[in-house]
Amino acid sequence: MSNSTDSAASQGSPQSPHLLRRLSLLQGTALNMIDMVGIGPFVVLPLVIQLMGGPNFIWAWILGAVVSFIDAFIWSELGAAYPQAGGSYRFLKIAYGEERWGKLFSFLYVWQTLIQAPLVVASGSIGFAQYASYLFPLDEWSGKAVSGTVVIIVTMLIYRRIDSIGRISLVLWVAVMLTIGWIIVGGLTNATVSFSDVLGQAMHLDGNLLSAGLGASSVKTIYCFLGYYNVCHLGGEMKNPERNIPLSIFISIAGITLLYMLLNLSVVSVVPWQEAQKSTFIVSTVIEAIYGAKAAGVATGLVLIVAFSSLFAVMLGYSRVPYAAAVDGQFFKIFAKLHPTRHFPYVSVLFLGGVAFGFSLLFRLSDVITAILAMRIVVQFIGQAIGLWLLHRRKATSHFPFRMPLYPLPVILAIAVWSYIFISTGWSFMVSGLTVIALGVVAFLLTANIRKQWPFAPKQNRL
Repeated sequence: MSNSTDSAASQGSPQSPHLLRRLSLLQGTALNMIDMVGIGPFVVLPLVIQLMGGPNFIWAWILGAVVSFIDAFIWSELGAAYPQAGGSYRFLKIAYGEERWGKLFSFLYVWQTLIQAPLVVASGSIGFAQYASYLFPLDEWSGKAVSGTVVIIVTMLIYRRIDSIGRISLVLWVAVMLTIGWIIVGGLTNATVSFSDVLGQAMHLDGNLLSAGLGASSVKTIYCFLGYYNVCHLGGEMKNPERNIPLSIFISIAGITLLYMLLNLSVVSVVPWQEAQKSTFIVSTVIEAIYGAKAAGVATGLVLIVAFSSLFAVMLGYSRVPYAAAVDGQFFKIFAKLHPTRHFPYVSVLFLGGVAFGFSLLFRLSDVITAILAMRIVVQFIGQAIGLWLLHRRKATSHFPFRMPLYPLPVILAIAVWSYIFISTGWSFMVSGLTVIALGVVAFLLTANIRKQWPFAPKQNRL
């Protein structure tokens, strides 16, 4: 496949508005990385230490990285073979057959996206407001006002051409790297506990690794890695996608893994893990311990920039999903509209921004992370892995520009590890995730019956 995929991705004639392939490898990687970081590690780090109950917390981050690397092979094969807008929507539809089961699975993904994508944005904006309370005392209502305002600003920033978004992403990526870099360097150069002692404690295995602690804490750390596939949602806007999509995914995971490991070790080198697990503003606590209260205020401001950057990348990627479904005739036609001069799916951007704004006023940050992951695992991650296996059975190997090593081992491992993570979310979250799927199936059947499509199409029209 070559850049002739421009025509497929454009979803229209040269004269009509269409998506433009303007994102480079660097810009795609930047969007992935700022999506992955966000407010996640700064809120999750103390929670992971609590759940692991000791210095073995580092293993939860290692497992998060391993899961991401395994899953990256699946995303890379699919993203390179089908570089179009929509990501998982497109992959599921093609893998399970565009005329039958693919309609159901792709519909379920869009159905979940309409709920979980705004929840992801809302969770980030709520976390933003939580950290902002270190700088400005906020009560419940003023905190909601801050989180809602953040969603509005992000939506306004995304309401533009992909060219300028690529440039904005690089600026935000630099802010992310500087913020985490400052924390890491500060921790390494002002450690009260030696780095070797921290590593020694972390590598001393005990019963916690055999308990539910690792599973529950890994749910939190994997949330901090999610986003390595954001470039697949933007597949119709990537230059040289067959090469750049896989590279962007693996570079993003490798870079973020290194940053997270150093960040964790730096934090507990300055603040003992017994204290770190109780901190609401762990970054502020670390910087204050090293440089004082004024520097902690600056660090908190940088964390807010990082959180804002992630919301920008998240909404950008997910806004392409309803658009892709609408272009295929599987969703409301209004979502297929592109801005006449700026060439982006503006209806989708406005809808997701509006729903995220509402969610940011309604929900608390507690348990949102686990709920988001439980909702996505079955259809998106496990379903996608099985779908790739089905594609391999139907397609020649030459169809895949990127080929994973040791196939099908990574696919089998991905299914097994995602199943473990799904079980680790707990019964209540498993049930809620399966309930969303069940409601999606009902909605699909109702709409299919109204349109007289599979499985309700007249017999002579069925394949």
